Amino acid sequence: MTNWETQMGKYKIWFFAGGETRNEVFNVFTGSFIRLMREICGPYFDYVKGVYFRFPAQNVIWALNNAQKPIKFVSGNSFVTKACNQILNDNISPDTTLILISSSSGSIIAAQTACLLARRISSEGILMKPFHLALGSSMIATDSQLFLLLSEFKDKGLIGNIILDELHDADDNTSGMGGRSKSEAYSNAFGLMIPALSSKYNGPSFLNTNPVNGHIHRRRSQTVEKAIDFIRIILVKNRLGGEELGLKAEELIKKYC
Repeated sequence: MTNWETQMGKYKIWFFAGGETRNEVFNVFTGSFIRLMREICGPYFDYVKGVYFRFPAQNVIWALNNAQKPIKFVSGNSFVTKACNQILNDNISPDTTLILISSSSGSIIAAQTACLLARRISSEGILMKPFHLALGSSMIATDSQLFLLLSEFKDKGLIGNIILDELHDADDNTSGMGGRSKSEAYSNAFGLMIPALSSKYNGPSFLNTNPVNGHIHRRRSQTVEKAIDFIRIILVKNRLGGEELGLKAEELIKKYC
């Protein structure tokens, strides 16, 4: 076993894609991110499967309904339990460092899964190390009960780093739109879709997918650059995967930039 394989065996990275995803169907960002991460990490990277509805609108509605609070009866939620079981049934060892990466509406499933995972680690002693969480292009509000619980788990040492703002484009007005209540989330969603009728939002409608004039959240989902930016922030800048993986990420980025 090479030194790289020894170092990488200490990490496992899981990706929660956005709501346009099917198990093998992706937008440009998602497909590029998966391909590039596999090039960097090999078998130590995977993406969560089977946690999406057939239609993107259904995934957005699920995210709007679950962006504010930890799911109370999580055992009855197939998305979260399925995601958690995929991660824990992956033959991880107690000294593995898990890294959960997410994008857009997938960050809600990732955050809810992180809460369940932290509880299970605490009660079952599955891992000796905290896991890291990257919530990219996320609608989760930092004053929501969901995010406050994630912060509490971080304070307890169950979660290591939580990356949020760094993975959100400065002019993407979906940041925090999940709010603190469902009514606030749906009000924000209406404003984002029809900004002409909103006193809070302006600019292109979230429904506008034009690659030049559309909403930046939708435009960026159709670029390879977004995938490279995610990798640069998560693996190079913040070194969530350690030094060895950070160096491999730097080499890959040089090939594309």
